Amino acid sequence: MSTLLPDPAVEPLRPSPGQSPDALQWAALVVIAVVTIVADQVTKLIARNSFRPNDPFEVLPFFHFTNTINTGIAFGQFRDSQIIVIIGSAVAIVFMLIYFGRSGGRHSLLPVAIGLLFGGAASNLFDRITQGHVTDFLEISRFPVFNLADVAITAGVIGILITLISSGRAKVA
Repeated sequence: MSTLLPDPAVEPLRPSPGQSPDALQWAALVVIAVVTIVADQVTKLIARNSFRPNDPFEVLPFFHFTNTINTGIAFGQFRDSQIIVIIGSAVAIVFMLIYFGRSGGRHSLLPVAIGLLFGGAASNLFDRITQGHVTDFLEISRFPVFNLADVAITAGVIGILITLISSGRAKVA
């Protein structure tokens, strides 16, 4: 008699070493990336249509909405070097997908981390190709203005670091 309870010996989000990622992990990555892209693009559209450029709207004393144009990357690096940033972003996106596809028995956080990283990078890349710049609008005191794609990229990098550290600990133990 079959039951609807999952077999505890099977972990659907963690294929055994050497296996390619299963459909559930790819689906998770794609869904997270698409949600990230849509959320980022919608919030940037709202910022462009609701706030005058470089005119901060105070939400809290330390937090403002400030519609700014960013032609560089993090902390203003490569400002006005769009071709370098576009090529670098495209290469990073391809590398992420290859890394995910080749990783065997992976940590269950990896599809989430790569989905966030891919979605954030793809959304900013889309802006650079279609507009020649990225719209940043979140400003926290004494910190460069950023957007949701930047938040997703940062969260994705932290997630990847967590998976690498926890995988390293698992191998040592």
